[in-house]
Amino acid sequence: MEFLFHSLLELITQTSTNLPPDVRKAMKEAVRKEQPGTQSHQALNVIAANIDMAVEDEGPICQDTGMPTFLIRAPLGLNQLEFSQAVRDAVAEATRRGKLRPNSVDPITGKNSGNNLGPGTPVIHYEQWDGDSVEVRLILKGGGCENKNIQYSLPCELDHLGRADRNLEGVRKCILHAVWQAQGQGCAPGALGVCIGADRAHGYALAKEQLFRTLDDKNPDPVLAKLEDEIMEEANRLGIGAMGFGGGVTLIGCKITKANRLPASFFVSVAYDCWAFRRLGVLLDAQSGAIRKWLYRDPERPVERMTEAEGFPLTGREVILEAPLTEEAVRALKVGDVVLVSGTMVTGRDAIHSYLMKHDPPVDLNGAVLYHCGPVMLKENGEWKVKAAGPTTSIREEPYEHEVIRRYGVRAVIGKGGMGAKTLAALKQHGAVYLNAIGGAAQYYARTVKKVKGVHLLEEFGIPEAMWVYEVERFPAIVTMDAHGNSLHAEVEEESAGKLKEIEASAG
Repeated sequence: MEFLFHSLLELITQTSTNLPPDVRKAMKEAVRKEQPGTQSHQALNVIAANIDMAVEDEGPICQDTGMPTFLIRAPLGLNQLEFSQAVRDAVAEATRRGKLRPNSVDPITGKNSGNNLGPGTPVIHYEQWDGDSVEVRLILKGGGCENKNIQYSLPCELDHLGRADRNLEGVRKCILHAVWQAQGQGCAPGALGVCIGADRAHGYALAKEQLFRTLDDKNPDPVLAKLEDEIMEEANRLGIGAMGFGGGVTLIGCKITKANRLPASFFVSVAYDCWAFRRLGVLLDAQSGAIRKWLYRDPERPVERMTEAEGFPLTGREVILEAPLTEEAVRALKVGDVVLVSGTMVTGRDAIHSYLMKHDPPVDLNGAVLYHCGPVMLKENGEWKVKAAGPTTSIREEPYEHEVIRRYGVRAVIGKGGMGAKTLAALKQHGAVYLNAIGGAAQYYARTVKKVKGVHLLEEFGIPEAMWVYEVERFPAIVTMDAHGNSLHAEVEEESAGKLKEIEASAG
């Protein structure tokens, strides 16, 4: 198979950098549907521009390229050992080239392998078929949306929906609850893969497989097709919107399958995917490994631009922030303000926050802007370059953030999806603010980084978890938690809970 390595490398590169046409179409429709001038519309404009930038630069659409998962259907006689090694070699090379972020971390030591290889990574599933080609499909599903996967065991009690029984109505409640609980943390508008039945493990696997369906297909089971349509209509009435900012487009797809279950068990398994819905596939020649055909897209058809706009439409009312920040500047901000941040910005996510509980920071954080970001970085000619740098989900840092703000004088935290009560209280008490960047907009934000000023704890934590020090210019974000005790995230969650109750009451 002389061409296999290069074919797999091209599949990985295109999956990471070029959204499939059905997802592009759905996102373009989302931009059209959302009310202009709203925060959700602003977010969708950034997303649209980011999708275009990723194709132009052949850079990752989102910096979190997830855990590469391959579904392979092969004819009898394929040497799976050799094929799997070629997959691993291609994954490592794509990581070296900055098309994948190094995401394979030892769960005991916390050590990042640096090349996306290790026990269990990448994920490779094989199935024999009677075709004469090898079908390889790949999905890159980031950790933020992976964390919003959820599984229900019926019967159960659901917030704002009451009891879900072992019937189709109970299943409907579970799926709606799955959308509601994700809020903006899964980078809405999202897509769902759902399995009704099976056992716990297989249910999740089948749910994730549903994400390989195109968004515009029709379920062959009329009962499930009807349920998919109902979920789409009802989910988009919840008012969660893009990034959880409120709005009319919360879901771009819902794909449901079923599998027989044990008499004692009734599971509903939900795989949540973000708007950066990266999945492609190829048919390979079984002898040479050359690409015979692309799945999901036609490479001969030019990629249509998502937008001609710059991404974040400016109104002239934006607040200019120069870091390091003063308490006075921060306390003048309120929820809903759009800010443009320039100056020094420091990244820090899970490993850094844990480190700061026991050690002093390697840089002065007084007045700092702390960015929840695990970037894709490459060293070129001896200098670090930012290849992708969107925000990660902030709620994971909730156990630490109030202490980080109190101890070190951080004035602004940037991330996505919002944070909880402890952080909100710390913002108010110490004079700090939470800024929501647009999840997945990794190319858009990478262009705001004008210089990499330094890096700390790289050897200890690896590229995604290290503390990077950036010089940024006009980095756009929205104030969603201010120093006066206000939280847009809490408001949208409460309002969407009310709409969930209304939907349930009308269904009853």
